[in-house]
Amino acid sequence: AVSLVESGGGSVSPGGSLTLSCEASGFTYKNPAMAWFRQTPGNQREGVAAIDNSGAAKYPYSVKGRFTISKDNAKHILYLQIDSLKPEDTAMYYCAAAFAVYEGRRFDGSAYTHWGQGTKVTVSA
Repeated sequence: AVSLVESGGGSVSPGGSLTLSCEASGFTYKNPAMAWFRQTPGNQREGVAAIDNSGAAKYPYSVKGRFTISKDNAKHILYLQIDSLKPEDTAMYYCAAAFAVYEGRRFDGSAYTHWGQGTKVTVSA
């Protein structure tokens, strides 16, 4: 069975950096499309970074320049580096995967078939 396990969350001061990891296992195909989403209580899930089957990254304007998604295909680990953290980055962060995702749906959660349980990031002074 497919498993996605996030780690690396924690409490960080504003301006700090954090790297989240998502260990993937159980896929029957190579290089799935993957993404990071975040969600706060009462709000919709928001896509913050996506990487396609070829390794091309995409970010929404709201986080561009501060978030970096990368993938170690050999180790089957997805990363999200977050720099210049802001209090509004506080959320539960989830990793998601699918066989393929149309470019226009990279930040549409319903396009992904597999999800991790999340790792919490708290940004406060």
